[in-house]
Amino acid sequence: MTYAKRLKASVAVLASSVAVPVLAADPVVTGRPLEHQLNMQAPVTGIGAYIYSLHNWMMIVCLVIFIGVFGVMFYSVFKHRKSLGHKPATFHESTAVEIAWTVVPFLIVIGMALPATHAVVAMKDTSNPDLTIKVTGMQWKWGYDYLKGEGEGISFLSNLATPRTQVGEPGIAPTVARTENYLLEVDNPVVVPVNKKVRLVLTANDVIHSWTIPAFAVKQDAIPGFVRDTWFRAEQIGTYRGNCVELCGKEHAFMPIVVKVVSAEEYSTWVAGEKKKMAALADDPNKVWTIDELKTRGEKVYTTNCVACHQASGQGVPNAFASLVGSPVVTGPKAEQIAVLLHGKHSGKYPSAMPPWPQLSDTDIASVITYTRNNWTNKAEENIVQPADVLAARGK
Repeated sequence: MTYAKRLKASVAVLASSVAVPVLAADPVVTGRPLEHQLNMQAPVTGIGAYIYSLHNWMMIVCLVIFIGVFGVMFYSVFKHRKSLGHKPATFHESTAVEIAWTVVPFLIVIGMALPATHAVVAMKDTSNPDLTIKVTGMQWKWGYDYLKGEGEGISFLSNLATPRTQVGEPGIAPTVARTENYLLEVDNPVVVPVNKKVRLVLTANDVIHSWTIPAFAVKQDAIPGFVRDTWFRAEQIGTYRGNCVELCGKEHAFMPIVVKVVSAEEYSTWVAGEKKKMAALADDPNKVWTIDELKTRGEKVYTTNCVACHQASGQGVPNAFASLVGSPVVTGPKAEQIAVLLHGKHSGKYPSAMPPWPQLSDTDIASVITYTRNNWTNKAEENIVQPADVLAARGK
């Protein structure tokens, strides 16, 4: 029997022995936590079902132990109290009791550890994936690169799609009613085919993040300078939502994860569409843009990628993120600012490093630099950067 079949058989045994309802609407429809949800989100992967049933089984074991131990204790206290004429025993030890309370807990721990170890080993088996996706955590969004399998070469950033008018500001109430998927919606969800093994290779370019989808039973830290991996095989078509669950800074609550599981045919259609869009957006790096064109495009790039740290006013966040207004990097030689965006920079003055942004196109980098050099009160001498300048810097 193959490992996959053994896992499926184990899931069936545990699921048949313990079935605890969610007691809420079908979570597959919403893909998010539900009001009055009693238990974990309903799983849509084999390992998720195994962990869900194992969790319920262990809870029952713990409940039985709790009732047994405290039942005996309370019985002894009330039935053998001094007011009923009972006198304390005079023995000091019992070999049988010593053996019993050593062997029985040992057997219980072993009985719980074996299926738990089985689940951990299965979660680490990332071999033979149908699709490999690199996930990069950054403050405060996710980057996705499809490395192997159908869709290889697709790359995009995934940002929070909930408008700030629903979020509000400190001391200011939101001006728009919050929707059902408040803080759990993104502009570019991950799309994967159903019943295919998807391997995730995770890292981060600033601080530790953690990629989590409860319905998949997937939680893996993304650590700067390290590569970690995990996998899932979604067995139901639907939209599934999660969050970064590692405290990563002031916008930690605003970097959700959305995965759309679709049929094989829909996935192929999505791949074709994404590649067409990428081809259409691939600007000629040798094109010479006017300063107004660059500033208009740069404002959009800045709003999407930079405003969370440096604010719309360019003032940054005191003691956290540098101000761009009057910054020597922004007003100085353009080569230095290009290098910062391509390679990142860490300043001892600020605890949060400037992450590298090589995933942005040459035109996007050129436009956002031009925007910052000509916005607010900045008046840089080298006030315009062309895509060709960025392309040349990449080659150095």
